Amino acid sequence: MTFVLSLLMALVLVSYGPGGSLGCDLSQNHVLVGRENLRFLGQMRRLSPRFCLQDRKDFAFPQEMVEGGQLQEAQAFSVLHEMLQQTFNLFNTERSSAAWDTTLLEQLRTGLHQQLDDLDACLGTVTGEEDSALGRTGPTLAVKRYFQGIHVYLKEKEYSDCAWEIVRVEIMRSLSSSTNLQERLRVMDGDLNSP
Repeated sequence: MTFVLSLLMALVLVSYGPGGSLGCDLSQNHVLVGRENLRFLGQMRRLSPRFCLQDRKDFAFPQEMVEGGQLQEAQAFSVLHEMLQQTFNLFNTERSSAAWDTTLLEQLRTGLHQQLDDLDACLGTVTGEEDSALGRTGPTLAVKRYFQGIHVYLKEKEYSDCAWEIVRVEIMRSLSSSTNLQERLRVMDGDLNSP
């Protein structure tokens, strides 16, 4: 839940910074959708993680690369977009439909899709023609590899209930760790609006 809230706060900070210099127009509804997505992820819990200790895995979230101070504004937006897109893809599979309450899952998918639509406008504004190259390098590529590892893990564990629970917790953790990136975006936006 913390991840989604952190991600939403980052998006709000980027889009509603002083003067709105980025040209992004994320609505207040975008924030509410993010909070709801966190709530849905929390409600999707079916097992206590304690029952799944034998299935724990370090997915090697590229935290330092994602949160590092070297990220440029366009890279930061690209990373946030990639995290949302990969999360949507993960929960938009036939296997995930079998693992979760379908109502909550559909609400999560709808919310993630709405956030992606909102972020697409900002991503285009901030990245311009750099966009295609950003997805193939550095932090964005690290996020893709991280999610690829999650997909491999689920397959190896034959999409067991415990594997899905471990992944649900991991997704919440990785999203919550985007707090530093969000703060960096807020600072970038403030710098852009300085006289």
